[in-house]
Amino acid sequence: MKRILALILSILLVFGLAACSSGQNNGNNESFTLKVGFDAEYPPFGFINDQGKNDGFDLALATEVCKRLDWKFEAVPIAWDAKDAELDSGNINCIWNGFTINGREDDYTWTVGYYDNSVVMVVRADSGISSLAGLAGKTVMTQAASSALNALEKSRADLTATFADLKETADFNSAFMELESGAVDAVAVDVGVANYFLATQSGSYVILDEAISSEQYGVGFKKGDAKTMYTVQGVLLEMAADGTMMTIAKQYEDKGLVLGSLVLPALFD
Repeated sequence: MKRILALILSILLVFGLAACSSGQNNGNNESFTLKVGFDAEYPPFGFINDQGKNDGFDLALATEVCKRLDWKFEAVPIAWDAKDAELDSGNINCIWNGFTINGREDDYTWTVGYYDNSVVMVVRADSGISSLAGLAGKTVMTQAASSALNALEKSRADLTATFADLKETADFNSAFMELESGAVDAVAVDVGVANYFLATQSGSYVILDEAISSEQYGVGFKKGDAKTMYTVQGVLLEMAADGTMMTIAKQYEDKGLVLGSLVLPALFD
């Protein structure tokens, strides 16, 4: 099965790279600019580093894609709940930041998935909560317009019905501050982000064993923008095949990125 999938992706790679010649400029002999919308408080996929610069696994992937295509790269920090307006206005031309495909398949033009992800629940290490059942009567927080919120409201509505309250916040930094202060009892979050906070605040939090949902990340373009999508996808597949994606991923492993969750490199093993 893995060989079959690799063959399919290789075919997609050929078509993607064939589109590059028509996708590298905007028709005015000027270099195309890939404007990537990202949440600046979503480590390890997108964040502001200690030097005050935009950083993250997804931004590093996008930077390498642009380098190979001779495109300009622009990282555009956005409010996550305003991502659709940013895309529709042309302020960005893709959303690339731990962006979940599942449940949004018809809303954007997607690349193939490149990272498996689980939505998990994080609690304080001293909370005494050891399972999802222990969240009954508790206050849970997550990011507005996030895949975690979508999972809790739709696929896990049964679980959410047991909470005393489900609160939303603009970003996960705020959510973890509320968790640390005791204002909320748990945070529903993607496992990569959870691992980042566990790594940077050792001993403060634990991830409950049972995941809320499983999903896959891709790069989302405005509906109908197949030209740009296939060009980017072709280079992503190339990066997976030549080992570059894994090399970049290893730079973020200590920030919570799970190497075994990379989908594309595994298909080319």
